Amino acid sequence: MIDIKLLRENPDKFEKAAKDKNAKIDIKAILRADEEKRNLQQKVEELRAEQNKANDGIAAAEGPAKREKIMLMKKIALEVKDLQGLYRKKSEEADLLLYQVPNPAAEDVPVAKDESGNELMHKFGEKPKFDFKTKSYLDIVPDEIDTESAAKVSGTRFGYLKGDLVKLEFALVRYAMDVISEEGFTPVVPPVLIKEKAMRAMGYMDRGEDEIYRTDEDSLYLIGTSEQAVGPMHMDEIFSEKQLPLRYVAFSPCFRREAGSYGKDTKGILRVHQFDKVEMFSFTRPEHSDKEHELLLSLQEKLMQGLNLHYQVVKICTGDLGDPAARKFDIETWIPSENKYRETHSTSTCTDFQARRLNTRFKKDGNNEFVHTLNGTAFAIGRTLIAIIENYQREDGSFVVPEVLRKYL
Repeated sequence: MIDIKLLRENPDKFEKAAKDKNAKIDIKAILRADEEKRNLQQKVEELRAEQNKANDGIAAAEGPAKREKIMLMKKIALEVKDLQGLYRKKSEEADLLLYQVPNPAAEDVPVAKDESGNELMHKFGEKPKFDFKTKSYLDIVPDEIDTESAAKVSGTRFGYLKGDLVKLEFALVRYAMDVISEEGFTPVVPPVLIKEKAMRAMGYMDRGEDEIYRTDEDSLYLIGTSEQAVGPMHMDEIFSEKQLPLRYVAFSPCFRREAGSYGKDTKGILRVHQFDKVEMFSFTRPEHSDKEHELLLSLQEKLMQGLNLHYQVVKICTGDLGDPAARKFDIETWIPSENKYRETHSTSTCTDFQARRLNTRFKKDGNNEFVHTLNGTAFAIGRTLIAIIENYQREDGSFVVPEVLRKYL
């Protein structure tokens, strides 16, 4: 959620920022609702002052005058109650409208309508060269990825990992945990079902719930990334400055409906409804959040360079940013069978957008300020397995395990 005070001061800025993110927002309607809410709040405060004044005069009054003051106080109390109910309703309406406003992109983010405006930052390594005809990962490990059985059990876009690929998955997890823990990240396995309040606070529900799985009976939501469960851990808490930065590295299954991707990547495990992921998450002071973003990206690159996989880093443009992110970098890894790069990692700074919704603050010079939140993929397991299998394939149909992972196997 953005700061309503800043919106009042510069509505044109937020209108443009929303437009840059392809979000249609009625800023005037938000400001009208905010004004109505504040007017009601002022009336409630004025009536309470009258109520206190009437109450103070009751003890000194006698006879008819006393009864009159009591009646007046009761009348004011009813008016206060009615206005408070109206204020709560208007406040909820105003907050829902305010929730529609996306986090403005940082000044260094390229402005463009879609992913064609993303900016290439740099590349690592070279594309692998093969002196034989390359295969896709599904042809290299057909017995270890079983989508046929999964289709019978769960439907399309699911898969069973089997045998050595399971061991390789947990080698990746242990490798990521070891590297990232050294930077002061606390390992955590979060719940995968969270309440609506937590999911909404993270900023993924305001423009629809097409991607989210929900349990109707319990009103719980399945997380699409560990970030959605880790951020709310500290909802309504106040940190000391010494506690920041507070860093977590989480492992969890993740769930996405993949709405709107019908017909795309339906085979295999590239785009599935359930996948495992190792995710970094940071709470930091506002003045340190840009450096923290650089740290998350550097850790992602350290992990990928350890695997010696060829990749490129891309800065995401405004039209390709989600609501919470002010800036996002993607790592796109080379996939030989497709002869193109595929996104395997992303890292975002959400500034205080999520923290305002979570009411997560820190104490600074006697005042409470909102923290900044950041997130970054360590490994999306399925896509990383694909990259390893294809880039390390051999002519005989096998593949080599990267050296950095061998000690975990």
